[in-house]
Amino acid sequence: MTRRTIQKDDATKPLRVYIDTSVLGGYFDYLFEKDTRAFMQHAREGKITPVLSDMVIAEIARAPERVQRLLEQMIRDGAQVFAATEEAVELQSAYLRSKILGHRWEDDAMHVAMATVLRVDVIASWNFKHLVDPRRVREFNGVNLSMGYGLVAILSPSDIARHVEEV
Repeated sequence: MTRRTIQKDDATKPLRVYIDTSVLGGYFDYLFEKDTRAFMQHAREGKITPVLSDMVIAEIARAPERVQRLLEQMIRDGAQVFAATEEAVELQSAYLRSKILGHRWEDDAMHVAMATVLRVDVIASWNFKHLVDPRRVREFNGVNLSMGYGLVAILSPSDIARHVEEV
């Protein structure tokens, strides 16, 4: 395994952020709207590089039209979009075998697997029950390390936006 030296410039590079479905829905939810819109503004300004999976696109296809339009705009604005790979499916299966999440939440496990395989800087989610939970993050990372992957961070869009504003 090769080590990557952190360069001084790395702190100012745009964060590659895997955006799960809850973030797009949060754009129109009165509880999350303000913070989600601030987060999305950072993406429009190039401070965040949105990373999406084909699974997010499939989930949003069942969402209200305004959420679908938001996704379409993100893609037009240059969001990176990736298809699921066998590697991600294997990692998702490892999470499920480890009982981090039950099979009912296999889509959430796939979001984490995709983000891990894509080596994003952080996952953005409003899903506090299954993803933005320090105990679960520790469990995901235990599986990641045992399988030769790096660590994954999962934060709310408001926490990510705050970090971007501090740089």
